[in-house]
Amino acid sequence: MLRGGEVSALVGDNGAGKSTVVKMIAGVLIPDAGEILIGGVPVQLSDPISARRLGIETVYQDLAVLPNLDVVTNLYIGREIYRGGVGRFLRMVNRRAMLEEARVLLADLDIKISSLRQSVGSLSGGQRQSVAIGRALAFASKVLIMDEPTAALGVAESAAVLRLVNHARERGLAVLIISHILPHVIDLADQVVVMRHGRVVGVLGREETTQQRLVELIVGPEATSIHGSE
Repeated sequence: MLRGGEVSALVGDNGAGKSTVVKMIAGVLIPDAGEILIGGVPVQLSDPISARRLGIETVYQDLAVLPNLDVVTNLYIGREIYRGGVGRFLRMVNRRAMLEEARVLLADLDIKISSLRQSVGSLSGGQRQSVAIGRALAFASKVLIMDEPTAALGVAESAAVLRLVNHARERGLAVLIISHILPHVIDLADQVVVMRHGRVVGVLGREETTQQRLVELIVGPEATSIHGSE
């Protein structure tokens, strides 16, 4: 169960089913059985648009940014601000309004980018990750999902991304992170859900989450006992 103002982590070995769960919540896949409830009410997430309309935003591991376009365009892609009057009818983009809102958004999130007009492809990996998360935070009203948010990032860039996760929690969003970096999971998560072979094998609260316990649940007691005997 995802709760507003909390960070939940979903962990497991490769093939455990984590990505499938994320895609069902994001509306990419339709579950064969079971229900997805928001506020106790069953919802049908038939596609990503229906998920977004319900306030669910997802940051995938590949970020889904357009490297040849600038930061502002990436922040508002598919949700452009249009001019009023005839301009809206002709779908004329209001670049000035988008630029001003983007500056406020990034300042609020403490995301430091020298120019919002530069291409996303010219940014560092951490900055590109921050743009993708900032875009999701701008429109998420209930749930923010992040798939491996610190993968392939350095220490400083990972710390900046983790600050954004805490910012999302402080905004009252229900945050779900998928990560194989267990120290980050332990530091961030209010609860950790462990999957193995497509099933949930454990749900741990903050106080009972340790790296040893997570490894035992992820690989199974047989594997840990074999490893320990070598």
